[in-house]
Amino acid sequence: MCGIVGGIAQRNVVPILLEGLKRLEYRGYDSAGLAVINNQQIYRKRELGKVKGLEALLEADPISGHIGIAHTRWATHGKPSTANAHPHICRHKVAVVHNGIIENHEHLREVQQQLGYEFTSETDTEVIVHEIYHALESLQLDSGQTSDGLLSAVKKTVKKLDGAYALGIMSTDNPDTLIACRKGSPLVIGVGIGEYFIASDVAALLPVTQRFIFLEEGDIAAITINGLVFYDLHDQLVSRPIIESQLTADSVDKGEYRHYMLKEIYEQPFAISQVLEGRFINNRLQESAFGHNAAEVFDSIKSIQILACGTSYHAGLVARYWFEELAHIPCNIEVASEFRYRSPVIDPDTLIVTISQSGETADTLAALLEAKKLGAKYSLAICNVPESSLVRESDLVLMTRAGPEIGVASTKAFTTQLTTFMLLVIAIGRRFHLTDIVEQKITSELFSLPGKIEKVLQLDDEIKALSEQFAEKQHALFLGRGTHYPIAMEGALKLKEISYIHAEAYPAGELKHGPLALIDAEMPVVTVAPNNSLLEKLKSNIQEVSARGGQLIVFMDETLAAANDENVQIVKIPQVGNEISPIVYTIPLQLLAYHVAVLKGTDVDQPRNLAKSVTVE
Repeated sequence: MCGIVGGIAQRNVVPILLEGLKRLEYRGYDSAGLAVINNQQIYRKRELGKVKGLEALLEADPISGHIGIAHTRWATHGKPSTANAHPHICRHKVAVVHNGIIENHEHLREVQQQLGYEFTSETDTEVIVHEIYHALESLQLDSGQTSDGLLSAVKKTVKKLDGAYALGIMSTDNPDTLIACRKGSPLVIGVGIGEYFIASDVAALLPVTQRFIFLEEGDIAAITINGLVFYDLHDQLVSRPIIESQLTADSVDKGEYRHYMLKEIYEQPFAISQVLEGRFINNRLQESAFGHNAAEVFDSIKSIQILACGTSYHAGLVARYWFEELAHIPCNIEVASEFRYRSPVIDPDTLIVTISQSGETADTLAALLEAKKLGAKYSLAICNVPESSLVRESDLVLMTRAGPEIGVASTKAFTTQLTTFMLLVIAIGRRFHLTDIVEQKITSELFSLPGKIEKVLQLDDEIKALSEQFAEKQHALFLGRGTHYPIAMEGALKLKEISYIHAEAYPAGELKHGPLALIDAEMPVVTVAPNNSLLEKLKSNIQEVSARGGQLIVFMDETLAAANDENVQIVKIPQVGNEISPIVYTIPLQLLAYHVAVLKGTDVDQPRNLAKSVTVE
């Protein structure tokens, strides 16, 4: 959830570290800092708030160095403060930046305090830097070791750490060495010409390189100007491949758009076309898109278990309807953080499907590992990052190809996840209930999706005008039925994430069972009403709200007759097939949330208290 940048070069790395931090701002943070080594001394600057505050601090009092580490922190242990900001330093000798959570930090702190170490922060990270310093001192006392003392000290330290970490470490004892290691949190090495960098996300390093090495679980890397050395979790020397990224520095810019979120909403037609590109031959889905042994796996499974968090969970909820209605295969879905802490029973012939935009969502990754431990034989990841941990841990993979998504509130990642899920439904459904005729119909609808979404985006001005009704509101209700209930949930999530309006979603049929008590003129009710088998039921629910003075905004199929009711405002949505309608009806809810947030003056791309990649529990 935090951001790491580091580097070792023959030039001053401070500007590179600052630029890297700026490119990680989308991840969410409350403080920023950096440290460099120069003339055998560590120089550090830290600031509460945005990176621009740290930049101003450096302009007023510059520092420079050929080796450095930097960090944006999102508070977990200890409140947001300068003292809690990274990097953390022990006795002017060792500096550390850290993503993740050290679960046994309290025990380590007690031991270190007894040894005389003073703590200047409330963070769990500080125990790491003290532990490394202590190991370094012990090595020097025992053997006088200095040449690779920092590497040895880090190896000794990580054995004592329980939890998750990505670490960037440097020391005045080895000022020409940068150490990087990871367990449970992502970390990548950028390979330049005679220089190397580290980061928690490739986006941070795109201005300086497009060549990357992705650390594996448990890896420790010792980095110098002259090269890299890798050790795996068994302390064995290993090699790791260099991968050429297709991303460019420009691909994560806002361009002409006011916010990343708006840019990403408008990128959805292209993103969905990318999901479909190359995966069909003569309009027939190729199962090889899921992996070389996909057909064998799909032939063997008897049920589906979906594991996900947040927006990805909502995509999974829609997929459950699709799997059971179209494919007639049993499908369960569970929030990943709940799955791993109960006692689930897994049939070995169940396909475990995990969904994560980043592929580093800690709870989802842990739930996958737990399912494997419980005997699940097959796993498939739906993900946007090919080098991620979730992809590497899964048997089969289908990439969403959404491209970089910078806004914290997910938009194009969600609709590409839904589109990708439909491809999986087709591939598995062939073996159960899905007929060739229905498959061809769905395939045709999928290829019409980009055009349908383009038409919905033309409603932007109309939806912007509607958003003014939310300016003074504190609460909102979202209603949907069938596959559109999860879409209502996603719409409510978007509104609460970026506008801070309390929003809840309900199946419309549940109104009489409690939520109807909330209805009055001050409670806007947003409803999605496609032309499907549940429409008449939904109309009755709309009338229940209107009769009690509720103000309704209804996103309705353009072919339907509009209700003649002063309490109901209709937004006509282009006609779309029932199977793919959840994807199309997502778009107006995204636009509504965006315009309400702009009207309220919130930070649309970086909403308070939230982070883009949730890499800790």
